[in-house]
Amino acid sequence: MASQSRSVRARRPRAWAGLVAAALLATGLAACGTESGPPTLSWYINPDSGGQAEIAGRCTAATQGRYRIETTLLPREASAQREQLVRRLAANDSSIDLMSLDPPFIPEFAEAGFLAEIPEDVATEVTDGVVESAVQGSTWEGRVVTVPFWANTQLLWYRKSVAQAAGLDLSGPVTWDQLIEAATAQNTTIAAQGIRAEALTVLVNAVVASAGGTIVLTPDAPPDEVELGIDDARGRRAAEVIQNIANSAAAGPALNTRNEDASATLFEQGAAAFMVNWPFVFPRGQGAVEDGTLTQSALDDYGWALYPAVDAGTPSAPPYGGINLGIGAFSEHPDLALEAAQCIVSAENQAYYFVTNGNPAALESVYDDQEVVQAFPMASTIRESLRRAAPRPQTPYYNEVSSTIQRTWHPLGSVNPATTPARTADIIRAVLRKEDLL
Repeated sequence: MASQSRSVRARRPRAWAGLVAAALLATGLAACGTESGPPTLSWYINPDSGGQAEIAGRCTAATQGRYRIETTLLPREASAQREQLVRRLAANDSSIDLMSLDPPFIPEFAEAGFLAEIPEDVATEVTDGVVESAVQGSTWEGRVVTVPFWANTQLLWYRKSVAQAAGLDLSGPVTWDQLIEAATAQNTTIAAQGIRAEALTVLVNAVVASAGGTIVLTPDAPPDEVELGIDDARGRRAAEVIQNIANSAAAGPALNTRNEDASATLFEQGAAAFMVNWPFVFPRGQGAVEDGTLTQSALDDYGWALYPAVDAGTPSAPPYGGINLGIGAFSEHPDLALEAAQCIVSAENQAYYFVTNGNPAALESVYDDQEVVQAFPMASTIRESLRRAAPRPQTPYYNEVSSTIQRTWHPLGSVNPATTPARTADIIRAVLRKEDLL
């Protein structure tokens, strides 16, 4: 979940600035339009609880006046963030020095030439001690093209009392089928995200990966040669699991319009005793206790475990998310932007961001920080989940892949192992070959 406003003015593109300078010169006021002082770097950020703006201030102070970092707020939805950045970068916008990127969009940005190169020595430094899923998510065609910042993953959350009543042992791996059986027996539900949005792609990819499958087999192939794995036996097994969830009494209300927040609400209210969701649900629960909308005993009943497995004996592959830092290819200060990125992702700043904004660190060492452990008692489980996590399809055509999945796997009750994976693959191929439109 790469999901408060901290917005400042964006620097204007050079072409626009040139027109303004010319007009000022014509009126004898050119000197007033000349920028003086240290450079200002613009960091385009996703919405959060103010943590990135605070880190920008910290790293600005650390420069001792050599340059400043200002944040510019992107839209809340990841797809809208991508759209705004792509439009600007396609126009060679030099105002983008740093950008907070959702990992699935990184191959597209790298292929388009939107990302400045990261030197090999810096790449080694910024990936040292980083969880493997975040390293994979920052890499394209064997090169580190972005700087890992924070790394998100989903856990299986459960009510301890209900799991105990169901006789479900969550000290070790459990399968989706076991969860469905336990929830049905206890007359409760499993809160999963079935809304036709990126959350659905996250669910489908995690179940396919947990079945041992891969949606895109040849991520760097030309569009008309891309090979897909979503329609093989493992993709069909994933469709079977999702079909079982959707058609069971454990699906609960409004599965097909439920996002992460709606799932968290069901869990808080006790209408769902099991849930797959990002770690934000724990500080959210703490806030609900402070507000008086959740009892402390209910929060104390929260349990957590690794993401559900598809088959017993086969480890699950939890979702991977988070944010990486890209350096704008058209930045006028790429060296300073790279230096700023290294400051932003320091262990100190990652620990601060984890504790204050609830966004897990990419650095493994942060999970041993005492403030982190105190704020997130499940920190070690999050770290283990990230070690096992599988990124969503890394391909320059991710938008086409994700949009197709949202089209063909929704509503979840319509998923059919015999037809849904094959239809998904057919549409993706047709779209990439320009034979069909989404």
